[in-house]
Amino acid sequence: MNQLSVELKDESATVLMGNKLALVVKDGAIVYLHGDLGAGKTTFTRGVIQGLGHKGNVKSPTYTLVEPYELDLVNAYHFDLYRLGDPEELEFMGIRDYFELNSLCLIEWPEKGAGILPEADLDITLEYVDAGRIITFVANNPKGLSILALLEQQI
Repeated sequence: MNQLSVELKDESATVLMGNKLALVVKDGAIVYLHGDLGAGKTTFTRGVIQGLGHKGNVKSPTYTLVEPYELDLVNAYHFDLYRLGDPEELEFMGIRDYFELNSLCLIEWPEKGAGILPEADLDITLEYVDAGRIITFVANNPKGLSILALLEQQI
């Protein structure tokens, strides 16, 4: 199965789901994050980054485009492409250097980087449902399928 959906009742559940993903992406991955403004993409990312051992704040890199986290097990990069005017801008910032074999790249608004970004191992969509959210994971390749299978064991 290449898809998994889970109901998230609140912000704490969103962070906890991020913590669970952190347990299974220690070898790195490319993750696209989809959802409306305020849907919880940065909150989920905070859960992942803190789940990997980061002790400080995890802020949205809306103005800087990328926030790096050099962690013990993996280098993690949180991208927010919301304000990106042209995908070619990613080439000027050296985007390809971030996608090393063992890097974890979490990318909000990936459609803004179409044609430049590599394929995602996982597409994650957060959607509003009443007061909570539904998070849907879709695996796009064998690495994504492996991550999804391990994640299902955590839930």
